[in-house]
Order: sequence, then C-alpha cells, then structure tokens
Amino acid sequence: MNRIGIIGSGTMGIGIAQVAATSGCEVFLYDANAAQTEKSVLNLQKTLDKLVGKEKISLEKSEEIFKRIKACSNLSDLKDCDLVIEAIIENKEIKTGVFKKLEDIVSEDCVIGSNTSSISITSLSAELTKPERFIGIHFFNPAPLMPLVEVIPGLLTDKNLPRQIYDLMGEWGKIPVIAKDVPGFIVNRIARPFYGEALRIVEENIATPEQVDDAVKTLGNFKMGPFELMDLIGIDINFSVTKTVYQDYFYDPKYKPSLLQQRMSEAKFLGRKTGKGFYDYSEGAEKPFPEKDEELYETIFQRIISMLINEAVEAKRLGIASDEDLELAIQKGVNYPKGLLAWGKEIGFDKISETLQNLYEEYQEERYRQSPLLKKM
Repeated sequence: MNRIGIIGSGTMGIGIAQVAATSGCEVFLYDANAAQTEKSVLNLQKTLDKLVGKEKISLEKSEEIFKRIKACSNLSDLKDCDLVIEAIIENKEIKTGVFKKLEDIVSEDCVIGSNTSSISITSLSAELTKPERFIGIHFFNPAPLMPLVEVIPGLLTDKNLPRQIYDLMGEWGKIPVIAKDVPGFIVNRIARPFYGEALRIVEENIATPEQVDDAVKTLGNFKMGPFELMDLIGIDINFSVTKTVYQDYFYDPKYKPSLLQQRMSEAKFLGRKTGKGFYDYSEGAEKPFPEKDEELYETIFQRIISMLINEAVEAKRLGIASDEDLELAIQKGVNYPKGLLAWGKEIGFDKISETLQNLYEEYQEERYRQSPLLKKM
C-alpha cells in the first residue's frame, strides 16, 4: 500500500498524511474545504522546518516528505489509491455519505479506513457495496507523535485485513493494537472514568479541578490531570465521545455524561482552543495553586484509579483485546504511567473491589458496579 488517500485535512488528517509520507508513501490529501487544506499544508511546512531546526530530520528528508503530499481539489483524485483513510467530523451520516461516493471512485481492491474514535465500524460499513474492505484505523492526536494506532475490524470486515493493516502500521513506525468493534474501542472506553469520575468529584464540590489534577499527578504520576487533558483535547470533543459511548452502550450509567461538561460546552468554554476551559489560558492568566490535602488527595486518587482498573478488567473479561494490547493501548494511547491490569495487581484487586463497594453503598448507583471478573483476579 504505497498510494494513500486522506479525506479531511484538519489536525488529524494532515498528521496522518505526515506519518504516511514520512514512511515513503505517496499521499493524496483531500478536503471539501480547499482553504483548510491550504492552511494545513502551510502549517505542515512550518512543522517540518522546526524538525529540521531541531535536527530531528534533515532538510533533504523534510523536502521529500513535503513533496510526497499532494493537495487534491476533488474526491476523484483519490481514484488510484491503495488505501484511503477518512478523518472528518464525528458524524455517522456525513461519514457514510463520503464512503458511498468513494466506493464509486476507487478500485475494488482499495481498502477504506476510518479514523473514527467511537463510531461503530460495522455500522459505518453496513451500507457499502463492499463492506469487507472497510476497517477502523484510529490514530491518536497528534498523529506524528502519538505511537498508538487501534486497528478495528467490523463484523463485515475480511478476516485477513486486520493483520494486513496491523503490519502496515508497524511499517509506518506505529504501535498497533487490534480491538473489537465496541463503543470507544479500547482507549476511549477504558479511559472514560478518568474524566467521568473527576467531573463527578468536582460537581459534588468534593474538590476543585486543580486539586483533582494535582492528586492524580502527585499520587499516580500521571503526566496530565483529567481537567488539564480535557482542556487540551477540547471539552466539546471529550463530551461528544462520552455521549457516543453512553448512547451506544444503551445508556449504561457507567458512561453517563457530565452536566458540568455540557454546561461548559454550551458556554463555549472548550479549553485551550477558546482560551478558557477549566483553566484560563488568556495572556497573563495564572493557573490556580491547589490547596493540598493529603487525605482528600488519597480519596480522589483511589476513586479514579479504582474506576479505571475496573474498566480495564471488564474489557479483559469481554475479550475486547488481548491483555498485552489492553496494557499497550492505555500506555501508548493516553500516556498512562502503567498498564491498568498491572496497576491493579500492584495496588491489590481486593482493595479496588473494596473502594468500588464503598462507593456503590454510598451512592446506590450502577456506575460503581464491579466487573464480575474483578473479585476473581
């Protein structure tokens, strides 16, 4: 697969294009918004110039990468591609509309992939004439830097295709994992409590966002706290993924979205991209210093880590991925300091079970129910 089409030239699309071009592929970049493509290509040139300046790549390599990416004005320009990866808005109807048009353009042998972070691969492929050549190829942002790629076959995907894409991602210098087609796949399913439980703690005035962030970084050695990370990702995007997972799991209380996050989205307090989220990013603004409280910090950390480990154990029980891939995905997809199954063993699964039981008795909510496998670990 040497001729790669990318549909969508936003941050993710141009990032995937850079990855493919760096590995020697010829890349055809298309976006319905030509101005967006032009802007992204200019930004890519600046990125490559910075890499040359930092001596991460040579000037010759930079020029090669840039020349391999061809901006396209029509979807038909992707007709000779071996693989096309879609990276547009997280909207099923819009995506399937593009795929139907694409099928009339590309060859029968062309593989069609989606970078969706949470929409069912089976549902996206169901209306295609050749659903067997469709697969999920989920990169993480920023694509050139984040090593993980989730490879997700749907029920209709050809059984040999996942390994083919898995090997291709390895050739591209990525760390691939194969996941079942479940809502959120591996990372966006297992990581939901990192945000959800943090939001619950703040909603109930148990702690402030800066205290929650400080607690998980201090006690868990996380690089970023949940509120810092939501501000970086975009509160609206994080909220949208949570809603999708919640709806696709038939409104399971474990994944219930946060009213606080909804209000933040409505107010357009979306994080770094709007200058204000849970923190203020305007010029001269100072980040609040958390009021440290050892006992409170321990409570915060135990709640969040217990929910995360329980979710990882449930993913193991359901066979969403192999144990190795579950651990890899969390460490390489969201930079957790340890795999959650290993972390559970370290803390003690009995302690995790006790924490969840206490929360269940306090709240009487299904969100705190334990995986049937947890007590057997």
